[in-house]
Amino acid sequence: SFLNAMLMGLMLVLTVLILLFRSVIQPFTILFSLPLAIGGVAAALILTGSAVSMPVLIGILMLMGIVTKNAILLIDFAIEMRAQGMDRVKAVMEAGHKRARPIVMTSIAMSAGMLPSALGVGEGGSFRAPMATAVIGGIIVSTALSLVVVPSFFLIMDDLSRLIGRFTRGLIGPK
Repeated sequence: SFLNAMLMGLMLVLTVLILLFRSVIQPFTILFSLPLAIGGVAAALILTGSAVSMPVLIGILMLMGIVTKNAILLIDFAIEMRAQGMDRVKAVMEAGHKRARPIVMTSIAMSAGMLPSALGVGEGGSFRAPMATAVIGGIIVSTALSLVVVPSFFLIMDDLSRLIGRFTRGLIGPK
């Protein structure tokens, strides 16, 4: 069903992220950013009096891709800066500074593009309106929260990675 498809999609995203980052821990930073959008979806649906329907669920799937992209932009840039020798906190701050503009710009563009659908303009507008409303609410909240929460999760997961590394160093051996 829909839940199984969503879980399979998350597992596929996790697999790709593990291969991309060559780490098992840091991809969870990106997956932890996904729930940030749900609060915005709920708030938008409550404000407009819309119910959860199949178009809303499709909108949530689309929203998950956008939220994942935003988190990948931040985390990948921070990892790149660390690889160049930058301190981890400075790397996270630099990632937020350099990547905030593209994240905010794509979020504004996506919200503006969904606005006619949210207003119910055109043929079948009443069918698409809840989906667009959910996406706009989710984008606004997730963008605001991801610029704060994702860097924090990155530092927490980095600490966790170091802790696990200390415990497994004797078991696995040197690189």
